[in-house]
Amino acid sequence: MVMDFQINTCNGFYCDYFTPNSNSKPTMWTEAWSGWFTAFGKPVPHRPVEDLAFAVARFIQKGGSFVNYYMYHGGTNFDRTSGGPFIATSYDYDAPIDEYGLLRQPKWGHLRDLHKAIKQAEPALVSGDPTVQSIGNYEKAYVFKSSGGACAAFLSNYKTNAPATVVFNGRRYELPAWSISVLPDCKTAVFNTATVKEPSAPATMSPAGGFSWRSYSEATNSLDDRAFTKDGLVEQLSMTWDKSDYLWYTTYVNIDSSEQFLKSGKWPQLTIYSAGHALQVFVNGQSYGTAYGGYDSPKLTYSGYVKMWQGSNKISILSAAVGLPNQGTHYETWNVGVLGPVTLSGLNEGKRDLSNQKWTYQIGLHGESLGVHTAAGSSSVEWGGAAGNQPLTWHRAYFNAPAGGAPVALDLGSMGKGQAWVNGHHIGRYWSYKAAGGGGCGGCGYAGTYSETKCQSGCGDISQRYYHVPRSWLNPSGNLVVLLEEFGGNLSGVTLVTRTA
Repeated sequence: MVMDFQINTCNGFYCDYFTPNSNSKPTMWTEAWSGWFTAFGKPVPHRPVEDLAFAVARFIQKGGSFVNYYMYHGGTNFDRTSGGPFIATSYDYDAPIDEYGLLRQPKWGHLRDLHKAIKQAEPALVSGDPTVQSIGNYEKAYVFKSSGGACAAFLSNYKTNAPATVVFNGRRYELPAWSISVLPDCKTAVFNTATVKEPSAPATMSPAGGFSWRSYSEATNSLDDRAFTKDGLVEQLSMTWDKSDYLWYTTYVNIDSSEQFLKSGKWPQLTIYSAGHALQVFVNGQSYGTAYGGYDSPKLTYSGYVKMWQGSNKISILSAAVGLPNQGTHYETWNVGVLGPVTLSGLNEGKRDLSNQKWTYQIGLHGESLGVHTAAGSSSVEWGGAAGNQPLTWHRAYFNAPAGGAPVALDLGSMGKGQAWVNGHHIGRYWSYKAAGGGGCGGCGYAGTYSETKCQSGCGDISQRYYHVPRSWLNPSGNLVVLLEEFGGNLSGVTLVTRTA
């Protein structure tokens, strides 16, 4: 409900349908979505500038008085600030100015030309509401006039599949499909939303150097004085309060000498149901794989055969969050973590439910508590040779800043999932989570109503490969980069790159 003293506004891909709750209030578009965010494991969305310009011109021609783009300058979800969950670290948003501060052409230039045309029409636009003339079956003219003689017109073609030739004030105009022409003097069409004159200038990433790595393995089979024990399973965020992405769930299982699998070698099956977002399983310190959800369904199920011996066996589950929920109905009630059931089947008794027995919990990783990602913390542990393709491993290297002033990024496409720091600055979560292949990344026609799934790229590819490292965080030499790799990755593929457009 909007109170009378408040101004209600519109957010969306289109807002020409919107009117405020009083004719004494301006018609304001507070979020004109220039694109859409990328999620780990999903294709990268793109919004054609022809459609974005069409949406803005259509809003203005219907009396809109204010447009604020979201986003006009893309950004980065540094640290663990990306939400969703599963929203990627990059918040580039296909914006006119990209995540690195470079112009995205032709989007930036085409919108600049649109704004110039609207500015030229300003004397007539601010003088009152338009009159609307039908100039065809799917074509209309919105005409603004001032008492001082100023006149501006917007000629619109709403057809999605064909251009139109229209006559307005005795003159002929060609209108491409799904487009609007702006006539600041009611005569000369100075801009058409579908006619892009700015040349395309795709950005490129250029290698700027590799790394010599040292590694330190995170303890997977030990608990420290931060650990606490409870009966049954607990919701993760209620324990961590987002101080860390990670929560260890540890319990013990006693295996009697009479168990048949000890003789047959047919190991029992461990099954774990989790509210999300990702987990790793260790039994007696040995890794037994990972499982993870996705943007559309964060819940997950792990099922795997695990080797156990007679006597006490330690099951350790590392549950990882991938961002806090940031929208949705009662998202404050959404759960994260292992809520069960957790079962072990293939025993003499059949299936054993472990959910309600005692579990020991530990918030965060040992390396986090030591501050291994910082210069001081890094020097407090013993680093060994590079150990790629190992789960739960910290990696450290030093590098010099690339010459010049071009924006800098890390190419982490060869790694698995984890977090990265440069000189103690958290550049965000990384995850080489591939988007599904298939038909979601076909050709992209600008005409017709846009949605975030209409124009996508990267089907079958990693959702995010490059991670922005602001130059203001770099020293000329001796820069420290630290990776926390959860799943295991190829360190030889990690490179420093620079971006140019």
